[in-house]
Amino acid sequence: MQSPVESSRRSDRRRSRFPMRRIAAAILMAGMLPTLSYAIDDVKETTNAFLAEAFGSAPPAPKALELSADVQGKLVQTFGKQYPQQRLRYWKSGATSAWVLEDIGKEGYVPTTTGFIVRNGAIQAARVLIYRESRGDQVAEPTFTKQFVGAKLAGSQLDRQIDGISGATLSVQMMTRLARAALTLDSVAQ
Repeated sequence: MQSPVESSRRSDRRRSRFPMRRIAAAILMAGMLPTLSYAIDDVKETTNAFLAEAFGSAPPAPKALELSADVQGKLVQTFGKQYPQQRLRYWKSGATSAWVLEDIGKEGYVPTTTGFIVRNGAIQAARVLIYRESRGDQVAEPTFTKQFVGAKLAGSQLDRQIDGISGATLSVQMMTRLARAALTLDSVAQ
């Protein structure tokens, strides 16, 4: 049988451990806050604003492009892999089409949403609509995206070299892949 003194010491130890556990849990949670911010979407531009840039105040009704085996084969050549969806929504009026596409750069394996305006087989505008990664958001800067203006496909590559960004190599590669995909999709869409 335990003496009252031993029993009292044990309950004191238990009580003193709980604040330490709470402090340790708070420290762990504080350490996780930066990783939680990666999951937050950084909306750079809405799809509606992007479409207004392409078509003015009255964008055309969206169309759907079925990504058949033939289209997927063309995408593999320019995009480097099959596009994960079987159907893509796009907007087209005359010789201008607008594409909202997603791809993964690196961090966290979450997609970045981009928009490309293609006119007469050349990129008229490239935009990052939603950026979800922790690094590389410099690809959303106009100083970077203006490099794509006027770009066309030359075989399975762009007809120009896109300058990289230190520390954002995978995001630059992602944007270049998506630009090639937008041009490929524009060439097969009616």
